[in-house]
Amino acid sequence: MTGFDERQRAWEQKIKHDSEFRFKVEMRRNKLLGKWAAELLGLEGDAIEAYVAEVVQSDLEEPGDDDVVRKVLGDFEAKGVAQDEAAIRAQIEANNTLAAEQIMAGE
Repeated sequence: MTGFDERQRAWEQKIKHDSEFRFKVEMRRNKLLGKWAAELLGLEGDAIEAYVAEVVQSDLEEPGDDDVVRKVLGDFEAKGVAQDEAAIRAQIEANNTLAAEQIMAGE
């Protein structure tokens, strides 16, 4: 095996690792967002976990965060919760950082 082949394999492994990490962070972030939103929506018990699953699932509709924002914002509007798109996006960003920290800490 040449040095080039070794570097290529290492690069491919890094890309794979980074992709898996980003996916885990996004899923954890969406769970945190779902819990935050469920609390504001006044959900309790099993309804919280069901709602969290809906939020996580909503992120699979299209690339980016717009699908998640649309889902949570629509639910807030339907229940009269006073949160806007900017607040949801700020929560996503805060959760992104927290999720990354939790995953790196092995939580």
